[in-house]
Amino acid sequence: MKVMVTGGAGFIGSHVVDALIGAGHDVVVVDDLSTGKEENVNPSAAFYQVDIRSEEMSGIFDYQRPHIVYHHAAQMDVRRAVSEPDYDASVNILGGLNILENGRRTGLQKLIFASTGGAVYGEPTELPVVESHPIAPLSPYGLTKFTFEQYLGLYRRLYEFDYTVLRYANVYGPRQDPHGEAGVVAIFTGQLLRGEGPRIFGDGNKTRDYVYVSDVVAANMLVLEDGQGQTFNVGSGEETSDLQIFETVRDAVGAHAEPQYANPRPGEIDRIALDSTRFREQLGWEPAISLEDGIANVVRWHRQRLG
Repeated sequence: MKVMVTGGAGFIGSHVVDALIGAGHDVVVVDDLSTGKEENVNPSAAFYQVDIRSEEMSGIFDYQRPHIVYHHAAQMDVRRAVSEPDYDASVNILGGLNILENGRRTGLQKLIFASTGGAVYGEPTELPVVESHPIAPLSPYGLTKFTFEQYLGLYRRLYEFDYTVLRYANVYGPRQDPHGEAGVVAIFTGQLLRGEGPRIFGDGNKTRDYVYVSDVVAANMLVLEDGQGQTFNVGSGEETSDLQIFETVRDAVGAHAEPQYANPRPGEIDRIALDSTRFREQLGWEPAISLEDGIANVVRWHRQRLG
């Protein structure tokens, strides 16, 4: 099967590419390398360094004619979304529409969308959050992600266009950038291995739901030919505080640093955990990697990178 992965040079996307190639699929990667890295691109994939908003996407679709698109390319920095909402919308909505329209024109069968469970729901009224929870994002990032979900539903109604939405919890694992704006496990690991004191925004009690990247890849592979027209949470269902993450990473590194505290960042929710019961009951997905084992893997990977 011919499969396109937008954002396929990024953290999660590149792992999905590897799994698809391992399963024998013909894979096309589209990534502008604004945050992705060319070193992450599987050498067996065709690679186009192109912005998803570009008119060049038309020629790529005409030539490659993918059956399936995994859409991971995104503007994912919550702080940049708050300060530059027009840029956030141009990438996450207009870029997505460029993929949709070119796919519709060239016979695309299905789009699998990497959405966010940590930003679309807003402050939850109950935990863990189910997919039917009210949508009330606190940042433009969450709003643009949900808006594109609505476009997928519209295209299904108008054009019998298939899709699956995966609302990710906080994904962590090897290849996550320790110098980026997201990915606190990678950031803390990099800082502690360099002998720096990590900074926690807020009082350390803010919670997130953490899921290891291999479990997210398994979720993506399950919906390649299943879960049509469905939206699934992809998370552990457990809250973990920033301070707990810091302490777990510190223990795995073997460091003795204490965190620094800074003011909370605008647009971020206080608590979240995702209920993945629907995904488990319909397709059998559930996380297999514990937080402690996953963080140990991350620390080991970063140590190898540092030599």
